[in-house]
Amino acid sequence: MDALASGRRIKCLTCVDDFTKECLTITAAFGISGIQVARILDSIALFRGYPETIRTDQGPEFTCRALDQWAFEHSVELRLIQPGKPTQNGFIESFNGRFRDECLNEHWFSDVLHTRKIINDWRQDYNECPTSFIAELPDAI
Repeated sequence: MDALASGRRIKCLTCVDDFTKECLTITAAFGISGIQVARILDSIALFRGYPETIRTDQGPEFTCRALDQWAFEHSVELRLIQPGKPTQNGFIESFNGRFRDECLNEHWFSDVLHTRKIINDWRQDYNECPTSFIAELPDAI
């Protein structure tokens, strides 16, 4: 959870491909439900297809009926890490730390639209960074 200049809290949902390390999306909103997570994943699937597996923490947006139904309908396995075991999802924890250090902690967000723009700019920079793992992948992948 983070906050705008007004004090209103916002939440960020980060979606990263475990294999390519590409940040597929970062969604900032005042709250994110399981239905919203399913819609976000559907929008990613339009250009990437549906994944075989999604690994998440035990947040309520990931353990709800809506996301479970979405996963069943699209033959996606949901792998929930054990509560209190962030090392079971080490890459996203590392990514989220970098995102916090390089983006969230560096800016004062006036409103949610400003937040989304800054975050999207950071995401694009992250994906294009020549020192990141993404740049080392062959073009054929």
